[in-house]
Amino acid sequence: MSQKVRVRFAPSPTGPLHIGGVRTALFNYLFAKKHGGDFVLRIEDTDQNRYVEGAEEYIIEALNWLNIPFDEGPGKEKACGPYRQSERKNLYKQYADRLIDEGNAYYAFDTSEELDFHRKDHEAKGKTFIYNWHNRLKLKNSLALSSEEVQKKLAAGEEYVIRFKSPENEELKLFDIIRGEVVIDTNVLDDKVLFKSDGMPTYHLANIVDDHLMEITHVIRGEEWLPSLALHVLLYRAFGWNAPQFAHLPLIMKPEGKGKLSKRDGDKMGFPVFPLEWKTGEGDVFSGYREDDYLPEAVVNMLAFLGWNPGTEQEIFNLEELCTAFELERVHKAGAKFDPEKTKWFQHHYLQEMDETVLTTQFSTLLKEKNIATTLDLSKIVSLLKERATFVQDIWEQGSFFFETPTSYDEKASAKAFKSDTAELLQGVLTLLDETADFSEATLSEKIKGWITSKDIGFGKVMMPLRLALVGEMKGPDVFEIASLLGKEETVKRVQKAIDSLS
Repeated sequence: MSQKVRVRFAPSPTGPLHIGGVRTALFNYLFAKKHGGDFVLRIEDTDQNRYVEGAEEYIIEALNWLNIPFDEGPGKEKACGPYRQSERKNLYKQYADRLIDEGNAYYAFDTSEELDFHRKDHEAKGKTFIYNWHNRLKLKNSLALSSEEVQKKLAAGEEYVIRFKSPENEELKLFDIIRGEVVIDTNVLDDKVLFKSDGMPTYHLANIVDDHLMEITHVIRGEEWLPSLALHVLLYRAFGWNAPQFAHLPLIMKPEGKGKLSKRDGDKMGFPVFPLEWKTGEGDVFSGYREDDYLPEAVVNMLAFLGWNPGTEQEIFNLEELCTAFELERVHKAGAKFDPEKTKWFQHHYLQEMDETVLTTQFSTLLKEKNIATTLDLSKIVSLLKERATFVQDIWEQGSFFFETPTSYDEKASAKAFKSDTAELLQGVLTLLDETADFSEATLSEKIKGWITSKDIGFGKVMMPLRLALVGEMKGPDVFEIASLLGKEETVKRVQKAIDSLS
């Protein structure tokens, strides 16, 4: 690739960024970084009716949280700016006019009522109304009217749109990096509106003009844009510009059943479909990966595998490794099934990799939120419990007994562990605890196990009730680790409480 690679992510600020959009951004970022290129963010806000306050800031914050920031875009202005389409408004009309002057587009004066009539009339006859070569000369446009009539209408300020003049009887051969050759019969294309009566360009015109002016070399976007590929390539041709290379990413499908993963699926099925939490003006709240305590590395790794495969057995990739391994040719055509459990698998892995001091700080913050003050060694507790944790919250769920003395004992386990001689046996343990000055795990283990052996008691008869006394249920790390961490005073207090409850 002799020309510098330039890609863009061009979302519309109509709400929060869906996980499918995030994946598009990620694949653009990976491709740009692999080839030493630029990743551009462009905000496509030509549809002002659907504009949502805060959506643009949300998009930028999401990209930054995932560590895939853009090189150029709003707030990072370079030569190709501005990067919001609403600020580029004055650009587009001249390009629409150029297409008219060169015979590649035309004025259409048909009112929405007239078009609606044609649609309904066609429906009644079991046909579909398409505005193109086979009927455009019978409709109200500058191809069918004389130039005098057209000038008259324009001078009178009559409302019009500018439509693209699709070629007739042509077999268009298009190439997609992921899908290979795509052949389109131009006779089935409609004459799309490029410029609206409100003086704003449609997506199609603005998109092509901006991609050209921003020197975009590769357009990597969702499969839903595949039907527009023919029009976009024809527009490049009409302008006499070199078209970028195109790659259309597969859809992200629901975890179960058929269909595309929607915004509502996540909250229905209990997983986020947005990178960050989003609150609507109506007070609805959609959960986000960040607020659900997922690590950005886990989300990026999960997204990379939605439709892409490295061709090896490797599944864990950091961002740098992804940039090296990523190839558009290895992206699948078929839809990628979203798997919330796999996301948790990645999250578990990255939590284990996390710096323990950072994890301890996060756990400490969680305790403060629960109004729990403690002098216990949190780093030791985190180190003991993290292996079974996927989220920081799991460390609390597995180790809350460290901070809260059991008020009751698991019923099933109690029936098994607490027998007629248990109080007496625990009293023996209590005496040993009282005598022990060095409350280390090793010393406690040696003393109590030695005592059990010397008395010829079954280990379970002592160890099970001891765990219940300290934890309240049959869970947690090594029981002597627990006692050592709790310290002598608290351990003695808990064993005494269990004896009292047995009496």
